[in-house]
Amino acid sequence: MENINASQKRVRPKDWADVVKEHEYDYTSGNPAVYVGTYYKYNNGSLYGMWVDLTSFFDYDEFIEFCYLLHIDEEDPEFMYQDYENFSSEWYSESCFDEVTFDKIIEYGNMDEKDRKLFDAFTEHYGSGYTLEDAKERFQGEWDSEEEFAEHLVDDCYGDMPEFARRYFDMEQFARDLFNFDYTFIDGYVFSD
Repeated sequence: MENINASQKRVRPKDWADVVKEHEYDYTSGNPAVYVGTYYKYNNGSLYGMWVDLTSFFDYDEFIEFCYLLHIDEEDPEFMYQDYENFSSEWYSESCFDEVTFDKIIEYGNMDEKDRKLFDAFTEHYGSGYTLEDAKERFQGEWDSEEEFAEHLVDDCYGDMPEFARRYFDMEQFARDLFNFDYTFIDGYVFSD
């Protein structure tokens, strides 16, 4: 699609039904999606719009162009993203989201399930202003408990420590100190701070 702005006359392509199918949200996909309506329609009692799969677009501009074509009956539609699914609430805005946020949502949508779980745990504590690479850089592995991770560190650093000396080591206190200052434990994931 070529770049369209509100002052240009928009015309839906002949294969509009196919274009709609290409971008229509499949509820079983788990992909990030928004429901795209307009404020004009909403204020006039209409909820007309469409659930749109955000991962079906090449870029933000293509998404916006599709929204213009979806609401071609309005001269200058003010898009209203009435609902969202499968991405962080911190990225959602009813009135708009910018290209940077769109790109974050697409990156999230393209993650496999393992990376999504890791990223979700990471952003639960650190916030959504990070990338998957940030999460992976800080990721220290999956552990059943803080103490299990602390034992792992002791084994890594002092693996040849005699058993009698280990008895003097307070693993519970060591774990508490580690996770008070240097590490974070979230749903079995350990991240360095």
